[in-house]
Amino acid sequence: MAKDTVESLVEGGKATAAPPLGPALGPKGVNIGQVVAEINKKTEAFKGMQVPVKVIIDSDTKEFEIEVGTPPASALIKKEAGIEKGSSNPKEEKVADLLIEQIIKIAKMKEDNLLGANLKEKVKEIIGTCNSMGILVEGVSAVEAIKQVNQGKFDEEIKAEKTELSAEEKKKLEEEKKKLAEEIEKRRAEFEKQAKEIIAGMEGKEKGEIRGKLKEAKIPASIIDELMPAEEAAAPSGEAKPAEGGAKGEAKKE
Repeated sequence: MAKDTVESLVEGGKATAAPPLGPALGPKGVNIGQVVAEINKKTEAFKGMQVPVKVIIDSDTKEFEIEVGTPPASALIKKEAGIEKGSSNPKEEKVADLLIEQIIKIAKMKEDNLLGANLKEKVKEIIGTCNSMGILVEGVSAVEAIKQVNQGKFDEEIKAEKTELSAEEKKKLEEEKKKLAEEIEKRRAEFEKQAKEIIAGMEGKEKGEIRGKLKEAKIPASIIDELMPAEEAAAPSGEAKPAEGGAKGEAKKE
């Protein structure tokens, strides 16, 4: 019994017959509408995320089965945290806070793709990903949260595989998210003020020297780029840049 497999990446709950899925399924002789409907049913929980799927087709009967992978751990973390992206400066800026139940939930969803020998080890892997995204766990840094896991602080929740949050816990997380956003804005305003003062105090200095001073003051690169956009490459010494419509324009007329 021959099998054909079509693999694709689709948005959870929003697969369509458009490329790349439709054209790949067309030659296989299956009912594309049924396949798409089944994929959307199975990926409904991953709305807003890219999900890997496999369509396994019986070449003789044209019957099919759908295998759904899971989005990357970072995508699941962002969904749980209710954010669009991680921190651009994870060491300094924290953009969200997750509870251990949410970490356990993600670890269980990704368990087949994680290296840990047990759920506790897999939980630490997910917390490690939070660290690179600037996300707190139970109100502390990811590094500290891993220490707490090692000390057994969350053994009860992990053993029970607790993944549900109470309404009160959800409310607390929303408040914490708002607080973190306000802190980020406040810190950004402080960095901008400091950067502008440095730039004003070094007026007339070489741009490279000013940038160096800003980096020395630990101003985030994104703010430096905003306040000091990269300049166009300078023309060779003694050679003026042709004016618009100048030499180049005249050469075209000849």
